[in-house]
Amino acid sequence: MKYLFLMLIASTSLAAAQNGKALYTSNCASCHQATGKGIPAAFPPLAGHFPAILAADGRKYTINVVLYGLNGSIKVNGKTYNGAMPGLAQLSDGDLAAILNEVSISWKNALPDGQKPYTADEIKAEHAAKKTPEQVHDLRPAALK
Repeated sequence: MKYLFLMLIASTSLAAAQNGKALYTSNCASCHQATGKGIPAAFPPLAGHFPAILAADGRKYTINVVLYGLNGSIKVNGKTYNGAMPGLAQLSDGDLAAILNEVSISWKNALPDGQKPYTADEIKAEHAAKKTPEQVHDLRPAALK
C-alpha cells in the first residue's frame, strides 16, 4: 500500500509537470518562445531572468503578471521592453501555478533557495484582489527597475 501511495504521488507530479509545459506552450510560447528567450525588442526573456525576479522578492509580482497581465516599460538584462501582456485569469488557479512552475525550472532556471513550487492556493489569494496591468507594473520589484 505504501508503494502504491508513492507511485500515485510520483505520477501526479509528472502529470502536473507535463500539464505546465503544455499550458506554457499554448498560452505563453508565441511571445516568450519555446526557448524562453522571448523576441528581441518585443517580448522579454524568461530564461535566466525569472529566477532574478523571484530572488528580488517578486513572487507575488509574477503571480499578478500571469493573472492580470502587464502594461508598461520594463528593463530586462539591460534592454527595454515596452509592450503589453494579456492576463490569463481565465485559466484555473492550478493551471496558472503549473505555468509558473514550468517557467521556474525550464531553460536552466531554478527556484531560489528556500522557495517552493507555486500552489493553486497562492494564485487564489492574489486572484481575490483584482488589478489592472498598470497596477501590476507598479508591483515590479525595485531591484529590477
